[in-house]
Amino acid sequence: MITPIALSRRDLLKSGGALIVSFALRQSGVAQGRSQELDSFIAVRADGSVLLYTSHVDIGTGISTVFRQVAAEELGIPVERFTVVEGDTATTPDHGGTGGSTGVPRGAADIRRAAATAREAIIAVAATQLNRPESELTIENGEVRPGDLAVASLIGGKRFALKVNPNIKLKDPARYTTVGKAILRTDVPLKCTGRQVYLQDFTVPGMLHGRVVRPPSFGARLVSLDESSIKGIPAVRVVRKGSFVGVVSKDEWAAIRAARDLKAEWSSWEELPGSVNFESALRSGAIDRDQTVLNKGDAASALSGAPKVLTATYYWPFQSHASLGPSCAVADARPSGTTVWSSTQSPFGLRSNLAKVFGMREESIRVIYMDGSGSYGTNGASDAAADALLISREVGAPVRVQWMRHDEHGWDPKGPAQLLDVRAALDADGKIAAWETQMWLPGGPQGERALVGPELAGMAQDHGQGAGLMTANADPPYAISNVRVVAHNLKTTPLRLSNLRAPGKIGNVFAVEGFTDELAAAAGMDALEFRKRGLSDPRAHAVLDRAAQMIGWQPRPSPNRSGDIGRGIAYARYKQAENYVAIAMEVAVNRSTGQITVRRIACAHDCGLIVNPDGLRNQVEGNIMQTLSRTLHEEVRFDRSKVTTTDWASYPILRFSEAPTVEVALINRPDQPAYGAGEAASAPVAAAVANAVFDATGVRLRSVPFSAESMKKTLRASRDTHPAPRG
Repeated sequence: MITPIALSRRDLLKSGGALIVSFALRQSGVAQGRSQELDSFIAVRADGSVLLYTSHVDIGTGISTVFRQVAAEELGIPVERFTVVEGDTATTPDHGGTGGSTGVPRGAADIRRAAATAREAIIAVAATQLNRPESELTIENGEVRPGDLAVASLIGGKRFALKVNPNIKLKDPARYTTVGKAILRTDVPLKCTGRQVYLQDFTVPGMLHGRVVRPPSFGARLVSLDESSIKGIPAVRVVRKGSFVGVVSKDEWAAIRAARDLKAEWSSWEELPGSVNFESALRSGAIDRDQTVLNKGDAASALSGAPKVLTATYYWPFQSHASLGPSCAVADARPSGTTVWSSTQSPFGLRSNLAKVFGMREESIRVIYMDGSGSYGTNGASDAAADALLISREVGAPVRVQWMRHDEHGWDPKGPAQLLDVRAALDADGKIAAWETQMWLPGGPQGERALVGPELAGMAQDHGQGAGLMTANADPPYAISNVRVVAHNLKTTPLRLSNLRAPGKIGNVFAVEGFTDELAAAAGMDALEFRKRGLSDPRAHAVLDRAAQMIGWQPRPSPNRSGDIGRGIAYARYKQAENYVAIAMEVAVNRSTGQITVRRIACAHDCGLIVNPDGLRNQVEGNIMQTLSRTLHEEVRFDRSKVTTTDWASYPILRFSEAPTVEVALINRPDQPAYGAGEAASAPVAAAVANAVFDATGVRLRSVPFSAESMKKTLRASRDTHPAPRG
């Protein structure tokens, strides 16, 4: 086991004097033009190296490299001299958590302004020493020029109390030398050689290994516990608080055996609706509130008087984060203060939540981020942290809680199910005259992420966070005079909800772009041309044309009707305000087995200014592959009491053998704002697959996942409805 050294900010600066640019922000980013309180954000040390402090954490997206690049660009110091200190509530400023693709437009933008402020401060000092106007000086390669004064020599151990100027003049993109270049991520060599320290590898002196004994159903409560059932396993301690049951031992295998063998009696509970035909439960559920996403023109009247109206229903299931390594956390609760090591995407948010749940002062808790096994939203990381803290407080020692596979799949909060009824009218020219969407989303207070361990322990939790913004991209991006989109938010949910990558947007774009394809087919038009006719934004046209060109698109209506190979295309502007993405696919369908093989994927991606093209390409490819897995395979199933898909056999994911050829075209726009790429390329994937399957077979897939079994069922239903003519 490897034990990293946790240094304080003061320890990091002991190597020499540093200029410190202080930077205090509101949690969701800087309010432009507002006076900012300052807290340490950038430190230039005496040896010329630079420390960047941020609450945004790199969960494998490469965002820390982007931070280094934008700071290096503004400061004029080589990027290799930068180190990022991330996600430590004792040493970093709280300027937001990681999520919503905000790492670049918020986190990197904050760092860029801080670096620009530091540059001006350094030049001001140099101007005084050189007796030259500031306008004549620049910083290049860590030196103020002309004059060749090393930045490190100008700092000399001094601290500067500064405010970041929100209107600071930033470097002209035409003069960029670092931003826009492919910079090697510092974590990749470590990860490729097995030297990266993951949270699952972490240990502290005197640490115990913990496991939690879960009830057989979500609502079950502990009736009795037979601790004698594990008396044959030495040196194991049982921790019970209400219906929370944990075991700890110095030996991890002993803790695993004890959690498996400990006999407990639980109350019965069967109040879930079950996942079979859950669409009906969504549609008939009690509504907490209706939300009008968009209401333009008079959709109802236009639909009622239209000569040609199409309707369809699209369904997206509950899905798990399915992290390859189950969630883990280490907690050390002491009278002098508590430290929690977690792979949370929001260290300050976790600290706040733990303080509320455990009745502690926030200042008494230190949360330190460490790399975990990926999350892309809130998986079980916060729950594992609460488990570890709960047990550590009871036993008075540091405790590492490692979830098991059945814990992760069975108890992590889920990406919500979505049901969308869509209908639209075509006019005499084949244009969309009206559009209406009615969507149903599980929710209510039960959907907020109460931490499961404290909940079993009977600890009050009257707060939490739901699944995120689920209604974005529910409205079509095309020019339509009459549009009405309404979301019905239900009072309850059978499963805890969470923000799983691109929450809501994938399901919404699946419905919008799938139905747009249906309209194009009904109009007898080429799917690409049909879309372009409804879009006036040249950036939208650019990504569609590029994706089509890469896939070798030939204009014609769908379906193909000349074999079992089809092509499909889908488009989205993320949140209708950020990235432009178009994805074209080529798929093959085996009609006898129902197997869908995605052969080629072409993606055109425009996120404005590109900071690191290599990292961006990795993100786009990762988005596509993960969402392809979610589209073809993933669905959380549950019975009346619990989740039943608790292993890789019952919850399969994409295999290496299924990975298609992926080609990504990155469209760089240096004069435009930079948007994050952690989610956007996910949005059109499912629709592109469904549209390609329709082109190949003439049948529509409107319910995820597109398993071989569901494909065969859909093909069979199509044959029964439209039998082949005899001859």
